[in-house]
Amino acid sequence: MTQIDVSNLLAQMRQMTAQTRIPETAFSPVSTGATAGAGNFSTLLKQSIAAVGQTQLEAGRMATSFERGDPGTSLASTMIAVQKADLSLRTMVQVQSKLVSAYKDIMNMPV
Repeated sequence: MTQIDVSNLLAQMRQMTAQTRIPETAFSPVSTGATAGAGNFSTLLKQSIAAVGQTQLEAGRMATSFERGDPGTSLASTMIAVQKADLSLRTMVQVQSKLVSAYKDIMNMPV
């Protein structure tokens, strides 16, 4: 059984945390037009969905590689990738639920 280097694992986790942080400039208004805001939101949503898909694919590849016993694929990195994919999928499901709820609230508003 292989031993896991805890300090290396913590360093990888810190690096992944730093990579997932959203820059503060992402929340600053880009333009004042309503159509530009709608375009930015749809683009951001499409990019987020694509990123979740990529994360899922990468986790699947790593899991398959680990199951085959390929050298260079550790259990720790595989588990981190799988957990990252799970968390991103759960987050996307929550966003979808909030969007559907907001849509229903808007549709139920009296005109």
